Amino acid sequence: MAAARVVLESFREKGHWSAETAMEHNRWLFAAQQRARRGPTPEVFFEKRLDNSRLVKADDPVRKREMRSFSVAAVFFFVFLMLYSWQHFSSIEYGYRIETERAQLQHLQDENHQLGLTEAQLTRSERIDRLAHQIGMQSPQPGQTISPGMMDGNPEAPVLAQVREPAMPNFR
Repeated sequence: MAAARVVLESFREKGHWSAETAMEHNRWLFAAQQRARRGPTPEVFFEKRLDNSRLVKADDPVRKREMRSFSVAAVFFFVFLMLYSWQHFSSIEYGYRIETERAQLQHLQDENHQLGLTEAQLTRSERIDRLAHQIGMQSPQPGQTISPGMMDGNPEAPVLAQVREPAMPNFR
């Protein structure tokens, strides 16, 4: 232990007390403690309270660079994870939309089929004749019906009503 005090005092006298010097001194003390231990003697440690409030942490550029690269990697991973999640949940949402549209299409096709059946039922000639007789209409007499082929020959024949689309004015 006397040698340690001599080394410590020589460092203080020269003014070279730095972090490297302290590490060297601590290594030397640790090695001296290990040499001093002999056999199965128990080791006794005493608690010593240290006040580290005046210590200032030195910047470590290597650690800063490591933390910066880790942060960048973590941000890239997070962005990748968010993009993947967005894509996954969007595909699920689109699947639900497609199924909803298919169900709606099937419903509209069924409704269209029902309307076609209803139209066919309502336009049956037997039904129309029956309803016409119920309200007092009679069957047409010969000469009361005009077919489109009969109108071509006689200009004085009755004319069927025609629909003309209104002409669009030209604003040029």
